[in-house]
Amino acid sequence: MSEFDLIRRHFAEATPARADVPLGIGDDCALLQPPPGVCLAVSMDTLVEGQHFFAGADPTDLGHKALAVNLSDLAAVGAEPAWATLSVTLPQANSDWLGGFMRGFAALAAVHRVQLVGGDTTRGPLSITIQLHGFVEPDKALRRAGGRPGDRVCVSGTLGDAGLALQCLQRDAGGQGVSDALRGRLHRPVPRVDLGRLLRGQASAAIDVSDGLLADLGHICESSGVGAVIELGRLPMSALVAAEAARGNWEFSLAGGDDYELLFTVDPARAAALLQTCRGAGHAVQEIGYLAADRDIRLVYPDGQVKKEAPRGFDHFKV
Repeated sequence: MSEFDLIRRHFAEATPARADVPLGIGDDCALLQPPPGVCLAVSMDTLVEGQHFFAGADPTDLGHKALAVNLSDLAAVGAEPAWATLSVTLPQANSDWLGGFMRGFAALAAVHRVQLVGGDTTRGPLSITIQLHGFVEPDKALRRAGGRPGDRVCVSGTLGDAGLALQCLQRDAGGQGVSDALRGRLHRPVPRVDLGRLLRGQASAAIDVSDGLLADLGHICESSGVGAVIELGRLPMSALVAAEAARGNWEFSLAGGDDYELLFTVDPARAAALLQTCRGAGHAVQEIGYLAADRDIRLVYPDGQVKKEAPRGFDHFKV
């Protein structure tokens, strides 16, 4: 099967058409028409076999996750998703694999009204790159900078499930002892797009938790010129991750990575009302601490001990 056969069969009509795409897949360039009065939010992520996913991973899961990690970036700035481009490098032309991949991709794209408008296919070691575009009002976009001393630190969902799932799968290649729920948190993350939109103009700073709570909180603190105090007893955790923490292992909840939850800060005067609004809209959110004037991140353990941040999260080039 040729490259162009693959494009026609798997990509050309994989996602519903949008009115703001005058020309999509088929020409040398796509033509896109952003609505007036908004900024274009752009994110790109690459997934590489052996680095981001196991060899032989389910292609439908990969299709979902490859789009989800980009949607999570748009959620972190409060953007509405719109268009995607996709580049896939394959060891060989495998129509069955691409069919499964696009099923996962297209299902999540339909949920968020994302149209696939272009990309590239080439031969080589398996890797997937997606660039995602969305819209956000310039005066309401969420940023990492903007947090102030006293602001409450909040997070969505639960922390550490994906990291725990990854460790279990690394220890047990067959995954027999890994529950479907835990496996789903790693392979099928849920991007918090609706929550990000709700936080526009309300949160003082925000980021998605992709590299671990402490690493990503560190980005907010660095950009905002502040520190933070985090109460570990308030961290939202599933029963399995909480059991690890009860044994003194906080690695998963603090540095597990791949959670794709939203971490955000909010003025203390509006924190209670905002959290109530979020919960009323069906979002699980939890206050876990506050920003401080100094540059340190301090962890308050359930027994009252206070320690500076540790451990750190994922870094591709960490030695």
